Amino acid sequence: MKAVQYDMTTGSPMKIIFNFTLPIFIGNVFQQFYNMADAVIVGKFVGNKALAAVGSTGTIMFLIYGFVVGMTAGFTVLTAQKFGAGDMPAMRRTVVGASFLSLVVGLVLTAAFMVFMKPWLVLMHTPEDIFADAYAYIMIISAGILAQMLYNLLASILRALGNSRVPLYFLILAALLNIVLDLVLIIVFHMGAAGAAVATVISQGISGVLCLFYIIRKVPLLRLTRDDRHLSGDLLRTQIRIGIPMALQYSITAVGTMMVQSALNILGSTLVAAYTAAGKIEQIVTQAYVAMGTTMATYGAQNMGAGDVSRIRQGFKASTIIGIIYAVVSAVLVMTVGKYMTYLFVSEDVALIMDSVNTYLICVGIFFIPLAIVNIYRNGIQGLGYGLLPMMAGVAELVGRGAVAVIAAGRKSYLGVCLASPAAWILASLLLIGMYYYVVKIDLKKIFPDKYAGNEKQSS
Repeated sequence: MKAVQYDMTTGSPMKIIFNFTLPIFIGNVFQQFYNMADAVIVGKFVGNKALAAVGSTGTIMFLIYGFVVGMTAGFTVLTAQKFGAGDMPAMRRTVVGASFLSLVVGLVLTAAFMVFMKPWLVLMHTPEDIFADAYAYIMIISAGILAQMLYNLLASILRALGNSRVPLYFLILAALLNIVLDLVLIIVFHMGAAGAAVATVISQGISGVLCLFYIIRKVPLLRLTRDDRHLSGDLLRTQIRIGIPMALQYSITAVGTMMVQSALNILGSTLVAAYTAAGKIEQIVTQAYVAMGTTMATYGAQNMGAGDVSRIRQGFKASTIIGIIYAVVSAVLVMTVGKYMTYLFVSEDVALIMDSVNTYLICVGIFFIPLAIVNIYRNGIQGLGYGLLPMMAGVAELVGRGAVAVIAAGRKSYLGVCLASPAAWILASLLLIGMYYYVVKIDLKKIFPDKYAGNEKQSS
């Protein structure tokens, strides 16, 4: 594979954002196949209770995955900024700093999750009839955090240099491997939910190793010199200042989803299975919004490094247009035919579960536009180097999702559980739009007064 880096500081913003987003979207969909394959194969060949066991850990999986993705993306914001500014030695030093920080945090996360997992599942009211399978599954996932860290860090580095295609290729290969391993470990070796977790960790590790080999052989820009390997305290502090709030933002969101999962668990394993199947369907569709956010983080960072305020604004406008169009199309599909994907996940009580799946998909589909805004503006603002502001949007999500979850739990309402995420998206999107106008109209004007004034004259 040919090494390609894309400079996102020139050319049509709409075209660049679309072309960069598409491979990330496809890659994210294949990454969802890790969990989706687990759910499909476990649900079909082990049963609904095993499916519910895997699903009951979904919020913890989101916490782990979200923290890792947010942190590695945050650590590499400076990488994209230095690349956009044309400062390659500084860019390589950011890679060293990001690698060191990711290793340290990864080891801490692995130990913490494995020590506190059992009381955590108890606190979340995990049903007794699925507790053992849920615990076995999530403990194996926790043990493989460094495998997730390796792939996501290296993929973030490549994307910071404008390369969104190579991570996709390795993800496709790993997703296919995950399906094969799922089938072998679950059907042949009868390992149940634990076998699905083992398959996931192995596949993630392989995708990370392949990324590493590719960078070593094909990306000369990342070949380190002796000077590059020096760890700078100032650099590490800056990367922590950006990366940890981005990781915590996902964590705050995950706390809200755990509150929802806790409210759901009270309703029993059948509705947990339905919610799990519906969530998998939603996640496939909404990976486009995640991809748009990842693109805007890189686009914003490179153009921030270049100091081009007008181009930053053009990028937000272009991505918003793309996001709204996709939100409308995907919502129509999800709310009309999405429920039929239930057949992929369950083999018993299909009619009952499908009805509950459809309820969830209608509730979320109506609010896909706020979800698109959340991903685009949150990640775009983070790419400009702001860590704390977008984290406040995570707090807004927690408030909205948590409040609705508490009400739903008190009333034992499945509909209330389904409306928790839309409430979070609405609050967060309104806050992020206000943040965007503050950053672009006020703060960037202070940072780039000359360039900003020039751009304002051109736009008027």
